[in-house]
Amino acid sequence: MHDHDPTPGSGPVLVTGGSGYLGSHVVDALLRAGHRVRTTVRSLDRADGVRATAARAGAGPGERLDVVQADLASDEGWAEAVKGSKYVLHVASPFPARQPRTEDEVVVPARDGALRVLRAARDHGVRRVVLTSSFAAVGYSRTGGGAYDESDWTDPADDLTPYIKSKAVAERAAWDFMAAEGGELELAVINPPGIFGPVLDRHLSASVLLVKAMLEGALPVVPPLYFDVADVRDVAGAQLRAMTEPGAAGERFLIGSGTATSLHGMARVLSEGLGERAAKVPARELTPEEVREGARTDPALREAASQLGRVPVLRTDKARAVLGWEPRPVRTTVLETAESLFRLGLVEA
Repeated sequence: MHDHDPTPGSGPVLVTGGSGYLGSHVVDALLRAGHRVRTTVRSLDRADGVRATAARAGAGPGERLDVVQADLASDEGWAEAVKGSKYVLHVASPFPARQPRTEDEVVVPARDGALRVLRAARDHGVRRVVLTSSFAAVGYSRTGGGAYDESDWTDPADDLTPYIKSKAVAERAAWDFMAAEGGELELAVINPPGIFGPVLDRHLSASVLLVKAMLEGALPVVPPLYFDVADVRDVAGAQLRAMTEPGAAGERFLIGSGTATSLHGMARVLSEGLGERAAKVPARELTPEEVREGARTDPALREAASQLGRVPVLRTDKARAVLGWEPRPVRTTVLETAESLFRLGLVEA
């Protein structure tokens, strides 16, 4: 059994994908906790941006932040990236900017990237990898509403969008690898739903783009969709806890507020909290009939139609009990997402 000493200073913690929305928060949280951090980017063109974001976030990285090049699609650079690290936080994941032509464009890099990171970690004596999976790997196969916990799995054989399928396939592959050839390596997995919360730079996630679209009036009406919300800072915090908590090894953790929010509910929170600045947020929710009618011609509504009537509830008791983790209120997360967009001048008038 390993001794789990969380003390900073024992080699850098490797974060994959440190230039992304979640990755930048993970880097910030580690620096604030006193760790040395090494992070991978696909291209070193992004290195200065990563350092600038860390400095602006207030952690004062100084010499404690190292940026290296490694791409999930290639073996190159991973041995150097993990060298000397006791912990690896695998955050990077391909998220398509457009619907891919084939699902393999997303599924294959997600799966192979996770396996590359695990293999390099095992071969170079890393103690534990924390993989960021998603609620997409947990709760997309049972029809109807319902409560979900860590024993639930999305079946990749179901009719799913490529992104959702990629999360289920990649996480399954990670656990299968550990069972067959993980050796001394430990794995913990966290499964957040839609991630919202303040942005640290111009890298916006699909969830944050939704808030931006609401504030700009690009969504005059919204479908009646329900989902859980995770605060990006809470997801980063859960990763740090899962990294060093002895009881987290070999476990997956649902990370979310534990209550379902709707797009319309989110719009109301923005209206009530921001007053005039939220003048353009959608005031009307489509009826289920309108969604079904629109789905005949609009691909975006087709996905909404398939989720009608689903009100997913995430059971987060395990993360609370094992990791000592607590989520922020959804209202705080939504309003602070908006405030950060205004502060960085990212909302078009």
